[in-house]
Amino acid sequence: MRYREPTQFPLGARGDGLYCGVMKISAGNSVRIEYEIRVKGGDVIESSAKSGPIQYTHGEGKLLPALEKRLEGRAAGESFKGEIPASEAIPPEDTMPTRDIPRREFPAGAPVEVGTLFEAQAAAGGVLNLRIIEVHDDRIRVRLLPPLAGKDLEFSVKIIRIEDPVSHLVAVVKKPPPPLPAGALKIELEPADD
Repeated sequence: MRYREPTQFPLGARGDGLYCGVMKISAGNSVRIEYEIRVKGGDVIESSAKSGPIQYTHGEGKLLPALEKRLEGRAAGESFKGEIPASEAIPPEDTMPTRDIPRREFPAGAPVEVGTLFEAQAAAGGVLNLRIIEVHDDRIRVRLLPPLAGKDLEFSVKIIRIEDPVSHLVAVVKKPPPPLPAGALKIELEPADD
């Protein structure tokens, strides 16, 4: 058996609309990924193992911006891992919302000083961090921080599909079929006639 060069199609497009070159992720592409994001050395925050692969439009800001930045220029079929430092994981702290809370809401005897961090239960049941930014006689101004503030993240990603909505070209990773069991092949070897 001889090696045969793959068929080349004009501009990388095949007759069925699938892409035969290396399509890279860029703004406006529809991208489908399998992923896992966890606190560095800790618990899983999100995983497609539970929810299934996600599809997003690259550049629209629907994905964690630091992860989206790391996906830019990658091709379908690529798998990679990496880290996202805390400074990139969430927006800068000074852009987070603030709220005035009555002083009586804070635990008696707790240090109520600028910079102190408190953990609170949000109305929806989640956890919210509060950093004190101003202290007054009757109220305390806090900055509302997500629970991941100050935590580095680790991620792993596999790019399954990239689609260009303008040209309608698609780069997709097809899973190979499972191997056949040996008994299903029913191959009998006969001695060669010399």
